[in-house]
Amino acid sequence: MWNDLESVCVTVAEHEGGATDEKLALLLTRLDEAIALLEEAPAFAKVGKLGRVLDTARRVLMLDGGCAAIEQRAPRMALAGVFVGSDWDSPQTLLPSLSATTLQSSDGNTLAIEAISQLRMLAIARGHYLHPGLSAEQAHHFLTQVLASNLARLFSPAGEAEREQQGRLAELPGRLLNHLADRIGYEHIIEQLIGEIWRILQQRPIQTAAVKRMVTQIAICQSNPDLDLGGSAQGADRLVSSLFGATQACREDPGVDVYQERLDYMDGVALQSEAMGFARAMHDTGLVSPYHTVLVRHLANQGEHHLLGEALGLSSTGRDCMLCYRELVLSLISKGVTVATPQAIYGLALMLERGILYQPPVAPAMWRQLRLPLSEWSQQRLSFAFGSEVAPDVLLLEGVLCMLGLPLGVGQGNNPTCQSARALSMWAYNDPDYLLQMVTWAARDDEIIMHFEGQAISSQESLGGVAASLPMDLDPVSLLVVPHLDRIYAEMGRRCVGREGDPHRWVNPEFHGWWSGRGFRLLVDVPSGQLVDVEDFLRHFYAAYHPYHNGNQPLIHPQPAGIAVTDSAARFIGWHAITILRVSLDPQEVMRVYFYNPNNDSGQNWGDDVNVSTSGHGERFGEASLPFEQFLSRLYIFHYDPLEHGELAKVTREELDAVIGLIERSWGEGRMPGSGE
Repeated sequence: MWNDLESVCVTVAEHEGGATDEKLALLLTRLDEAIALLEEAPAFAKVGKLGRVLDTARRVLMLDGGCAAIEQRAPRMALAGVFVGSDWDSPQTLLPSLSATTLQSSDGNTLAIEAISQLRMLAIARGHYLHPGLSAEQAHHFLTQVLASNLARLFSPAGEAEREQQGRLAELPGRLLNHLADRIGYEHIIEQLIGEIWRILQQRPIQTAAVKRMVTQIAICQSNPDLDLGGSAQGADRLVSSLFGATQACREDPGVDVYQERLDYMDGVALQSEAMGFARAMHDTGLVSPYHTVLVRHLANQGEHHLLGEALGLSSTGRDCMLCYRELVLSLISKGVTVATPQAIYGLALMLERGILYQPPVAPAMWRQLRLPLSEWSQQRLSFAFGSEVAPDVLLLEGVLCMLGLPLGVGQGNNPTCQSARALSMWAYNDPDYLLQMVTWAARDDEIIMHFEGQAISSQESLGGVAASLPMDLDPVSLLVVPHLDRIYAEMGRRCVGREGDPHRWVNPEFHGWWSGRGFRLLVDVPSGQLVDVEDFLRHFYAAYHPYHNGNQPLIHPQPAGIAVTDSAARFIGWHAITILRVSLDPQEVMRVYFYNPNNDSGQNWGDDVNVSTSGHGERFGEASLPFEQFLSRLYIFHYDPLEHGELAKVTREELDAVIGLIERSWGEGRMPGSGE
């Protein structure tokens, strides 16, 4: 009997599977026809052909084997013009964190195009599609973050809200995510996610919202008895506890109101234990728990200032600064430290550790920041980006504290604003009162005025910036200041039109500050793109920056520089602005250049074994580094002090040949002198 029943079940399953296969084959035939029509259509007519492609693709994605079929066709669909005119057209600019929102859409076409985009990314990651702007490693990294942002949807069926909103379409995201996970490997998702979070946190970014969302997803996975985190459990515990249970009194995540009640009954010893626990977790991860804000406000309100230093994790330097400027610190805590703005604590702690309040203009400028009236435009922009839960001036104060505490944590998101992000970082690092002045002008006056060769440039009167649209994926300070800086930077460039050479020669010292060296070296002939005077360029950089060739003179001020970015295959991607911070021996006695990269993630593979490091080689938080020769092989612009004379002759032929070889095998291919003959 049981054998007969089993045979009937197998027969039914085979029949249903056969029907599904036939339906899939029919739909794929229709899809191929629709793609062909899209390919043949002229540019102006592609929009009219797109609906049929997306509708058919959506039907395919809803069937078993549909995701694999679309993955095979995704490159062809991209080349045919499925993404033309949309944000998906440039996969290198997409934000993986936004996938969680897009996959909740009730619009079938939006879901379809998002799925096709993800499957195109999978084809790139698996080496089946060579994309000019994205490497396989970058695509794999992107998909890992997509899975991390959608862990709940991956491991659990669609909830009631999704089913109600999306109807039968609620199946599509689950099918897509499971296919992505199948190809990448389920066993690596959690482990890679935890490793990815720690790698990002080692760089101490100002923007931590995405990381906190990932940690929250890990906490959800921890509570699932069906999931075994294996060797990743310890790393997961450190991350989860830093946000939800760093101390004994909040171990079970009781809620901030209950935690406040517990604090009210604690004696000095218990409060000290709480303070030390939160400080350890904060400085270990760079993340701040909402419970930490409750403790800090409690200690400030109760006058427990000696314990406040413990809660901030301050050394003697930070404690002295806090006590010297006690009223200012208490005012910053009163306004800026809230349950919704916990990172303000970390920014405040690191700002005190830097001792910048001892610079005469900084403390008065911070008092001004506390009372700064924001323009209507600034308030609306902050509320639009971060919501209305927190007052805009409080959000901005948190951003200011974080930028002053973490000057190398500024990121530009996916917008072409590396010059502006670099300027903000450089001012926070080197000239904090100037940064505070820029914030005041932008937030209060909706205008910044800078000077270029004696002539005033207004951000309100400039024609436009480098960025095509106002960037939104930024920290609060950058959100307000970058649009103004971007327009001024572009205007400075326009005023250099017609001059021989690269405009950065004149723009950088005027835009970034007087400390930018007036000496300037350029490796690229601007009109032709060919490399010129290669050996002279390399010798001058050695003489200006290498301690063995410049009289062991450390770099005094951070210097702007330009690099030729390459992908993991060492192919040229584009030009990028960075800041040279210092040059010194690492713990392994290798001479390295330590620099600031305004991208949100500085750890990159530039090909030919040139792997940018962000930790493990003597890097401070936020720094990237490369061995001297590898860094120089990607450099095309640098500034230096022409009055400081290094020793050009001491650079050996062996040193030069090593760098030239790295250039020739990467972005210099076809650009070297004589290569065009």
